[in-house]
Amino acid sequence: MTEHSSGYRTPARLFHWIVALAVLLMIPAGLTMTREGLDRGLQDVLFIFHKNTGTLLIPVILARIVYRRLHPPPPLPASVPGWQQRLAAASHLALYALLVIMPLSGFVRVRAGGFPIELLDAMGAGPWLPKSEALAGAAQGLHFLAAMLLIALLALHVSAALHHALLRRDGVWQRMWPPTGG
Repeated sequence: MTEHSSGYRTPARLFHWIVALAVLLMIPAGLTMTREGLDRGLQDVLFIFHKNTGTLLIPVILARIVYRRLHPPPPLPASVPGWQQRLAAASHLALYALLVIMPLSGFVRVRAGGFPIELLDAMGAGPWLPKSEALAGAAQGLHFLAAMLLIALLALHVSAALHHALLRRDGVWQRMWPPTGG
C-alpha cells in the first residue's frame, strides 16, 4: 500500500472507514428501530444489529483513539485558514467523544433496562450492571442527545470533506481516502 507523505497512515484510514461504515449503517437502523408501528420482526433485527454492532465498535473506537494518540495526524495544508484548522480540531475531538459516548450509553441503556446483548450473552459475559429503570432512562436520554449531536457533526464533517474535494481541491480529501494497493 502506498501512502502520501501528507496523508494519514494506512491504519488510521482503515480505522476511519471501518467506523464510518458502521456508524452510517447504525444511524438509520437506530432511527428506524424506534419508530411506532414498525413490523416487530424488522424491529427485532434492527435492535439486534444495532446493539451488537455498537458492542463490537467499542474496542475498535478505543483502539482508534490509542492509535491516534501514538500517531498524530499530519498537519493540514498551509492553505487552510487558521480558523478552519481550529474548527477541524474541535470537531474531530467532539466526534471522538461522541463515538465513545454513543456505544457506552447504549450499553448502559440496554443492560440497565434488563435487555440482552446477544453477542455478549453468547460469550457468557453477564449483564455487568444491575437492572435500573432510572439508570436506563438517563442513558437512553444521553444516547438520544448524543445521536442528534453526532448526526449534526457528521453532516458538518462530510460537508467539509466534500468542500475540500470538490471546490478547493487542496488534497485534504485525499489524506483520508481509503488506502489502495499501488
